[in-house]
Amino acid sequence: MSVTVGVVGPEDLVARVLTVADSLPGTRLVALPYPHVDLAPEVARDGQADTDALLFTGVIAYTRASNAGVLRRPAGYVSYSGATLLRALVELLRLGHDVTRISIDTLARDQVVDTLTEARLPTGHVRVLPYDASLSSEDIVRFHREAREHDGTEVAVTCLGSAFAALDPVLPAVRLTPSRHSIAAALRSLVLTASGRHIGDAQVAIGLIDVPGEPPESELALLGAAAATRDDGVRMLVTTRGLLEHHTAGFTRLPLLGGLSARHPAAHAGFGVGRTAAEAESRARHALNRAAHVGRHAAVVTLNEEVDVVLAGANPPAAEPSAAADPPRGTDDIPLLAHRVGLRRETLTRLHALSGVRSGEGITALDVADHLGVQQRTARRILKRMEHAGLAVPLGGRQEGRTGRPPVAYLLQM
Repeated sequence: MSVTVGVVGPEDLVARVLTVADSLPGTRLVALPYPHVDLAPEVARDGQADTDALLFTGVIAYTRASNAGVLRRPAGYVSYSGATLLRALVELLRLGHDVTRISIDTLARDQVVDTLTEARLPTGHVRVLPYDASLSSEDIVRFHREAREHDGTEVAVTCLGSAFAALDPVLPAVRLTPSRHSIAAALRSLVLTASGRHIGDAQVAIGLIDVPGEPPESELALLGAAAATRDDGVRMLVTTRGLLEHHTAGFTRLPLLGGLSARHPAAHAGFGVGRTAAEAESRARHALNRAAHVGRHAAVVTLNEEVDVVLAGANPPAAEPSAAADPPRGTDDIPLLAHRVGLRRETLTRLHALSGVRSGEGITALDVADHLGVQQRTARRILKRMEHAGLAVPLGGRQEGRTGRPPVAYLLQM
């Protein structure tokens, strides 16, 4: 299966990523450069039409595109910790710089400390500015200047091209560029995600709708499904997971339910997804029974034995399709989100707090397990539930100097 990946970033870094394409047979890379990071959301939005996934050359551009709500394909970014940071440190040592007195932006402090500690370098005089979406290029430049003036740092290490351009004339500065190892690791993880998405989209999806009378064909057509009526009067729909996910705005809303609720005192719909029609129908029956217990008007999607997603009934806005897929955010929405995902409110509240602490970095199953005090297996199930409900977006693997297959990091959207 061939996967087309759009590479989003400044022109020089995009060109660097393209040189790694030959290490991934069956993967085609498409250059999507931007002249300034502020244009990353626009470039990413337009580039998705002809790609299966998007790889950003850094976390800043990725976060801006994600926060703009334009990502409709699997997406990830190249991590600048681990091999990339080590390569920069070696180059600084070769040039005679003191790498124990540096200032670094964008990376998390624990990533920097782990890398330096692994290289047996002291970290007491290293200053780190973790990435935050509210930081501007001017803020980053100011951090490096203050670190030099007040803390005696000797070299500024930056991940942002515009910050490097401002710093280089006035103090020793290095711009981090991703190593081939970091690029290849990010690409492999993203290609695996995109390939899995292809396979998942082709799964069978069956829907069962239980209302008095038959829904109009025009409403059923909104799901892109073939329809028939069973002997018991229940309407059966047959489609694919990909079409169902598209027409429910990422398993968040069911336009059909809004119309049925307006005309009938009770309306229930259950959708099941499976590898075979029999498996999908079995899950659809389970989902229909669950919907009957949720309320008088309810719809449920059962994705597997562990994940039920309760769909909202309101029609999505007609103006911009991408807006319909954005889940409610903020603590006031947590009761609704908990109901939809099938998790406790307390669990989502604590995850909301964790996502605020790790803003822009993404969290792994290990992070969730440590924060909630549960096993990693349970944490992975929680993250998968949130991904299926549109509340968590996989960023790809987070290597961070580890060996073996990197854990998947997720950006929580809540």
